Amino acid sequence: QAQLVESGGGLVQAGGSLRLSCAASGRAFSRYFMGWFRQAPGQEREFVARINWSGGSTYYADSVKGRFTISRDNAKNTVYLQMNSLKPEDTAVYYCAGDVRYNTGSAVLYEYDYWGQGTQVTVSS
Repeated sequence: QAQLVESGGGLVQAGGSLRLSCAASGRAFSRYFMGWFRQAPGQEREFVARINWSGGSTYYADSVKGRFTISRDNAKNTVYLQMNSLKPEDTAVYYCAGDVRYNTGSAVLYEYDYWGQGTQVTVSS
């Protein structure tokens, strides 16, 4: 059964960095768009970034553009999210997602049909 497992979350001070990883198993996600979303307490889950199958095309939410970088290593079936210059408003549970059924690289949440369990990122001021 296909599974996505996030890791790398934690507590960091404002201005710091974290690198999230998303390890896929059970199927090859290398042909599909992959994305990162986040959900803060009391908020809806929101798009953060997505990457195409080769890594040659990326797209970011305006709130993270210039600070976050999404990448992937298809040989390891792993997607990464490098987060720099973190702000308290980046505090959320971060989810990795696979866009398998549609494979369009949309920023729309419902188009992603594989999800990890999430990893908590907390940025202190």
